[in-house]
Amino acid sequence: MPALKSRRKNTLGAELLNQAWQYGRLMRLDRPIGTWLLLWPTLWGLWIAGEGHPDPGVFSVFVLGVIVMRSAGCVFNDFADRRFDSSVRRTQDRPLVSGKVSPVEAIVLFVALSTVAVGLVLTMNRLTQLLAVIGALITVIYPFGKRYIHIPQLVLGVAFGWGIPMAFAAQTGAVPRLAWLLWLTALVWIVAYDTIYAMVDREDDLRIGIKSTAILFGQADVFLVTLLQLLLFMALLLVGQTAGLGLWYLIGLGFGAVLMLYQHMLIRQRDPEKCFRAFLNNNYFGGVIFAGIVLDYTFSGV
Repeated sequence: MPALKSRRKNTLGAELLNQAWQYGRLMRLDRPIGTWLLLWPTLWGLWIAGEGHPDPGVFSVFVLGVIVMRSAGCVFNDFADRRFDSSVRRTQDRPLVSGKVSPVEAIVLFVALSTVAVGLVLTMNRLTQLLAVIGALITVIYPFGKRYIHIPQLVLGVAFGWGIPMAFAAQTGAVPRLAWLLWLTALVWIVAYDTIYAMVDREDDLRIGIKSTAILFGQADVFLVTLLQLLLFMALLLVGQTAGLGLWYLIGLGFGAVLMLYQHMLIRQRDPEKCFRAFLNNNYFGGVIFAGIVLDYTFSGV
């Protein structure tokens, strides 16, 4: 009898652990690339708004907020896309598609994560709270954009860059023109890398009727992504000039240029696997730009 109870207990523990793992997969905790891509522009904004010395409390809230909101966004996105995901090779094993997590469980998880996010933002000032409400609405709208408009990547860009005006509001109590310039810069970057991401799924998206900039651009996709990346560098130079950043920042841009050239080499043949590698490489791009900002504030004038 004790042995039977022990086996049941072990089985129950294994089941709970497996279910927790499925929730983690639904939140994309096993694939943190999206968290990093959401975090980098937020960190750009925090460091520039704080002139190299962001408030530790604000920094902590924003890092936690990025993790929580990215997780919540993934849960809601998979809930909204669960019928489409079954028709796309890359997404057929997602927990909602495979039945390992039910739609009701997904909604409960989304509400729980959203509650945590609300608790975090309530520690910030009123302007930051107002911007957070707008950001949450954009996050909810995004999954449905790909059904109706050909540029859902633009909506994603608005959402993923929204941490920048929020960072300035939390750090300084205002959203100056520099904040909006940095936000527009991040938006261009996000549209570029998410177009590369959409190139991975283009054939499946065409078959099931999902819209994207990769489909809209057609055979001009590589040219237009390259054009967006050139515009991104011009915007980053303008950001640096406006913020008074110097040599270390320019060195960061130099490393970023090398990474963008590497991405161009990967996507020019439109091979899905190489396009996915190019998309992932944007994590390093965001990191070297941030490193340039941090180093410039640390060593400028030394």
